[in-house]
Amino acid sequence: MTISTGSGSTARDRLLDTASALFYERGIVATGVDTVVAAAGVSKPTLYAHFGSKSELVTAVLERRHTRRLASLPAWLGEAAGDPLERLLAVFDWLAELYARGAPRGCAFVNAAAETPDADQPAREVIRRQKRWMADYLAELAANAGLADPAQLGSQLLLLIDGASSRVLVEAGADPAAGQVAEIVAQARRAAEVLVAHAGRLDPTGRSG
Repeated sequence: MTISTGSGSTARDRLLDTASALFYERGIVATGVDTVVAAAGVSKPTLYAHFGSKSELVTAVLERRHTRRLASLPAWLGEAAGDPLERLLAVFDWLAELYARGAPRGCAFVNAAAETPDADQPAREVIRRQKRWMADYLAELAANAGLADPAQLGSQLLLLIDGASSRVLVEAGADPAAGQVAEIVAQARRAAEVLVAHAGRLDPTGRSG
């Protein structure tokens, strides 16, 4: 496990960095607060001073992931593609790069949902919000590309993304071959291309054609 923290990082930052890495790599249930504080180099009272419980720590970790995703994905797509239709499909290229760069266990939000079964847990609300944002963002990209029924297409594309994430987790595990991960996401992108090809386009009056 590699945990990156700046030399001037606060105890709270170190806890979030450490917990984020441990929860993702080892699982939320399997990682106790003793493990987190030992790896972060802080005391248990320090953890509870910043986060009242492990549940609050989990929620904060997911909230920070969500906030970063809100900025990072649009920024990546802005640099990666100019054509609106290609920008929509480039989401899958971003996904492949994300997994190759350091997310070998698929989607942290899907994984966390599997470990937080209580629908009323605050962490579940963060997960739902992240997935709603992703579906809405995909729908926005589809609308910008002039595709018909962008909301439905956005939901369908998110199903492909979450499906690819699950395949990465199940088949690649903790030490995936880069080619295997790339092929899983490439299959999802090819399926997305089929969906997009059959989506139809809006004419200038806003009617589907």
